Amino acid sequence: MLLGTVLVLLLLGGGPASAHAALRGADPADGSVVKAAPGAITLTFTESVGLLDDSFRVFDPDNRRVDTGEAGHADGRADTARIKLPAKLGTGTFTVAWRVVSADSHPIAGAFTFSVGTPSATPPALPGTSVENPATGGLFNIGRYLAYLAAALLVGTAAFIAVCRPPDVRPLRGLLLAGWWALAGSTVFLLLLRGPYEAGTGPAQALDPSGLTRTLGTRPGLALVARLALLAAAAALLLWQRKALGEGKRPPRAALLTGATLATGLALTWAGAEHASVGIQVPAAMTSTVLHLLAMAVWLGGLASLLTLFYRASVPSRVVGRFSQLAGVSVTVLVVTGVYQSWRGLGSVAALTDTTYGRVLLAKLVAVTLLLLAGARSRRTVTRERTARNVTVEVTSVGTAQEARVPEPVGGRAEGAAGGLAEGRVEGRVEGRVAAGTADAPAGDPPLPGKPRPPAGAALTPAEDAQRRALRRSVLAEVVVSVVVLVFTTVLTGTLPGRAAAEAATAEQSAGLPVASVTNIPFTIGSDSPGARGVSGKVQVTLDPGRVGDNGLQAVVYGPDGGFVSIPELRISFSLPDQDIGPLDAKVTDRGGYWAADTVNLPLPGTWEMKVTVRVSETDQVSESKPVEIVR
Repeated sequence: MLLGTVLVLLLLGGGPASAHAALRGADPADGSVVKAAPGAITLTFTESVGLLDDSFRVFDPDNRRVDTGEAGHADGRADTARIKLPAKLGTGTFTVAWRVVSADSHPIAGAFTFSVGTPSATPPALPGTSVENPATGGLFNIGRYLAYLAAALLVGTAAFIAVCRPPDVRPLRGLLLAGWWALAGSTVFLLLLRGPYEAGTGPAQALDPSGLTRTLGTRPGLALVARLALLAAAAALLLWQRKALGEGKRPPRAALLTGATLATGLALTWAGAEHASVGIQVPAAMTSTVLHLLAMAVWLGGLASLLTLFYRASVPSRVVGRFSQLAGVSVTVLVVTGVYQSWRGLGSVAALTDTTYGRVLLAKLVAVTLLLLAGARSRRTVTRERTARNVTVEVTSVGTAQEARVPEPVGGRAEGAAGGLAEGRVEGRVEGRVAAGTADAPAGDPPLPGKPRPPAGAALTPAEDAQRRALRRSVLAEVVVSVVVLVFTTVLTGTLPGRAAAEAATAEQSAGLPVASVTNIPFTIGSDSPGARGVSGKVQVTLDPGRVGDNGLQAVVYGPDGGFVSIPELRISFSLPDQDIGPLDAKVTDRGGYWAADTVNLPLPGTWEMKVTVRVSETDQVSESKPVEIVR
């Protein structure tokens, strides 16, 4: 009953806006000057947000923290956050730092200032608004990746046993148990780490009872609790089928239906707490996400199961053929749902290259393409092996029947005679191939003679053994690439979708809030060498958030055709001539395709001069400058 209630809350909890909330407006507004002290600060977002114990920090003109009331929603609206202020606030410039949790489970943060009476002569510096603690964020991402991997092992192995029906499932018991324990452990890990992840504190706060209590009252917390309850039911199912699995038997129909229901419920715990649960077309997005996750698990977990059987037991070709068909269905589902989710997340073709979400998605598409190519190679190997097996079985069966009609010599069969040796080789080869699982006896054939079967390894011809080795290598390559695909999937779940990024920028512009500063600086480098051509292009520099304090900087160099250009050196510096400040070296570094600096501190507002130096060879370089407006 409790589990059903939790899943209903997850399904009905989606909001009407796109994933990741953005600040739509603030009262008092950023940079405003009010005559009298306001009684409260109210923020309005593009979607519903969750509040933390420390959602607001208000500092007076002397940079001392102001005592405030408890944060809440204004007028009961989930897309707002409000904090009451003391009656005697004083005059001057006040700073507000805020932090909330978006409806898709990701924390967001920001800061702004307002003045009462007259602005302070020296405005206070804005506090840091880092969204997450690096150590906590890294551990949280590792936990999410392990959860995806464990779900693929658990669900995919169970689906492989149910659909592909290997004759001996005992080698797969370890995968089932490993998947269950890894998913249970990663879920508990994420549940404990959820509090400090949302609050932006260190991992040491994971055992704070107050943080865990708050997590249990949120939708992501409910999703993790539901996952643990479903895993408990899965453990009961595995115990119920322990004897059957130990004897290598296939589970009964009732167990298979129960397992399918539990797998769907597990997929819902992801879909109900992340990007699919908010935004446009929530019911369709939830359905698509569940199907996408299940198809991924069936494909990747099936690959792991097949690889395990290749190294620990014989694999009948019919099992490989069934998995090939199952993988084909999974790929079809992945393509259809992936196209829909890409459209929903990107919002435009330009977002595919202009946003982080789009670029990560492109990288995932490349990895999936490699996975499909490896799968196609495996399928060709299976087809060749089955074709060769059918021809060989037909020939050897006819030969055996003909030799059986030869009358034995009087006094018994001469074991050393050529006919007897030939018969033994033929029968032994057919029996050994069937025992090794490399061939199926044709329907209607008489039972093979009951004589001792030779070892499986002796039943394979050199050509067949080479094909089996090629198939193992191909499946191993698929498993390795699938691990990379899971990494990109994990990164995508924590990345701001392109559609949401566009809506967030629109909301911030309509609210008069500063957005990231993007500056394009063209350059041309001539060459005095005879016959040499000049080099031209532009450098696109992005400052985020483009205001006083710490800024992140990313720079991309484009050639004359608009494509990316790799150069040996790029330098960027900032100067504020009016205040005789600078030049301040941004200390950008090459990040493999683009240049970046994690922190560029610009202490004062005003029109800064950004100087970009581009070096394309040992002797050729050029420097260009452009003004950049930095606001409070």
